Amino acid sequence: MARTGSAAAAAALERAAVPWDGIREQLRARGLRWTPQRRALIEVLLQSDGHVTGAELVDRCRAADPTTVPSTVYRTLDVLEELGVVRHAHGVDGREEFHVFPVTDHGHLYCTNCHGAWEVGPDEAGPLLEAIERARGFRVQLSHLSIAGLCRECAESSAG
Repeated sequence: MARTGSAAAAAALERAAVPWDGIREQLRARGLRWTPQRRALIEVLLQSDGHVTGAELVDRCRAADPTTVPSTVYRTLDVLEELGVVRHAHGVDGREEFHVFPVTDHGHLYCTNCHGAWEVGPDEAGPLLEAIERARGFRVQLSHLSIAGLCRECAESSAG
């Protein structure tokens, strides 16, 4: 779900003005050294748009710096999540995905037939979340909501 070309460049420039400036100091304040591997992760995240898995981030970091180890990437992602730079969620298949500078919480819809994926925001998911809380006293974290089913096109194809 990553953008390519000028759209990705524009998104990276837009994010460059956000908290990336102080990220080095913020990581150091949390006890993490500023290493070439962490710098590679920040550069990879700057070029990422949408959702990206931890494994994809490790691969991209290793392409930039072959000495990158997964534990450094995941430990840094944990701190970046605490700082609000990334947010993790889980796909319908259970894999962990990261979203860079999430604007709002959102869940995901996945089509089990065509494998399409869509975001579902608080306005759309709100009634469902409220119904679950009313009925069960359970507060759902929207960013961890993943619903599998059939998209409109696949449902119509299977019905006909």
